[in-house]
Amino acid sequence: MARLALLSVSNKTGLIDLARSLVEEFDFDLISSGGTAQALKEAGLPVTKVADYTGSPEILGGRVKTLHPRIHGGILARRDVPQDITDLENNQIRPIDLVVVNLYPFEETIAKPGVTLSQAVEQIDIGGPAMLRASSKNFAHLAVLCDPAQYDEYLQELRQNNGKASLEFRQKAALKGFSHTASYDQAIASYLAGTQNHTLSGTQLQSLRYGENPHQPAAWYEIGTTPTGWTAATKLQGKELSYNNLVDLEAARRIIAEFTDTPAATIIKHTNPCGTALGSTISEAYQKAFNADSTSAFGGIVALNRPIDAATAKELTKTFLECVVAPSCEADAQEILGKKSNVRILILPDMSSGAKETVKAIAGGFLVQASDDVIADTSQWQVVTERQPTASELAELLFAWKVCRHVKSNAIVITSDRTTLGVGAGQMNRVGSVKIALEQAGEKAKGAILASDGFFPFDDSVRTAAAAGITAIVQPGGSLHDKDSIVAANELGLVMVLTGVRHFLH
Repeated sequence: MARLALLSVSNKTGLIDLARSLVEEFDFDLISSGGTAQALKEAGLPVTKVADYTGSPEILGGRVKTLHPRIHGGILARRDVPQDITDLENNQIRPIDLVVVNLYPFEETIAKPGVTLSQAVEQIDIGGPAMLRASSKNFAHLAVLCDPAQYDEYLQELRQNNGKASLEFRQKAALKGFSHTASYDQAIASYLAGTQNHTLSGTQLQSLRYGENPHQPAAWYEIGTTPTGWTAATKLQGKELSYNNLVDLEAARRIIAEFTDTPAATIIKHTNPCGTALGSTISEAYQKAFNADSTSAFGGIVALNRPIDAATAKELTKTFLECVVAPSCEADAQEILGKKSNVRILILPDMSSGAKETVKAIAGGFLVQASDDVIADTSQWQVVTERQPTASELAELLFAWKVCRHVKSNAIVITSDRTTLGVGAGQMNRVGSVKIALEQAGEKAKGAILASDGFFPFDDSVRTAAAAGITAIVQPGGSLHDKDSIVAANELGLVMVLTGVRHFLH
């Protein structure tokens, strides 16, 4: 008797090619429901509708289609348990050897503006997850596919193993099935709760070579059922991404997302920017960012907010870089970059969308916080010194502030001409960060701007900055000794602006 495959999918990518191979190459019979059956029929493939197979029509407007003993009995039957086989025979149920199912597009639905609760509820799949879980449970006796990306691998399994998928493949597919339903349920629970609840759920995309260090195993997981962010990026060339690559790429994305109106480039090392700049062209922006600290840029992660053109590609190939990400890459630029085949080139069209929460593991649990995505608004800033900033100084202060918020605290950033000159990151005291940033800026600090992610507890950093030639400072304010810093700024002829917003990054 021919083997039986059940196909019931919302995403029909690759469906017809898979079904044709199952029928013509491996002699499967097909049963299917709803729109999937119609698509197979229109493609000229023989298919039996689930309603005809079970003898029970679809009811409740399609809410009940596959929830039937002839379906779930065929899925859950253990071929090595005699009583299960007897039950199948007594109830005229055929064992099902393959289940291909993916779920109603719940996340896509709730992402649309104006979607009502009732519309969202109708996109909560019931029969699909039931079949997916049942099939995954019984992986010892059948295969389950929930992602079109699995189709070719499954067919290769059949070709290489005399028409049967290996147990190893079936178990791996079952794991993906359970991960898929877990992510799906998590999305529904979060939507109904009105916020992200405190359950972590994701689907493993791939094992990584290692974590931060070679002795640390690591893996990359996707949250949700629809690729977003880095899971939706395209890698044009280069080696597999590492754990550290992905962490640094996200840090680079967060900085570059601050700048949309002007070509911008940033170079990241160990999650901190060693150079960030704006330019009239993306090539100019990159060159300015690179020259800000060319020593640290070696082996860095580059993010650009404009397509990679030939001029920029030529500059990118002049030094060793780990990764470059941009919204797109022109054909001639890709040819130039191909000469540096090891550098990872990624295309991420949406550079601005990021996670709404950040999560950190601690002993016995984890911490969740809303992402620091407050948009800087200079109209809310307070100039607290006698000297007022010029329009050019205010624009520079805003640039420095946008960069500073993405530097590990205690953070100090010195800029001029929309380019970082010195970055003091992650020091145990703010004075130390100021000294590091000023030392890096050197003579270029004269006439430059200084940004601090937290307030100055004393006036010593203000005086140190002024002695090096800094002319304006932007900081949150909020210290009991703000007055001392303001007095020092007035005494030394500096501009000081308080934002009222702190941006610690731990």
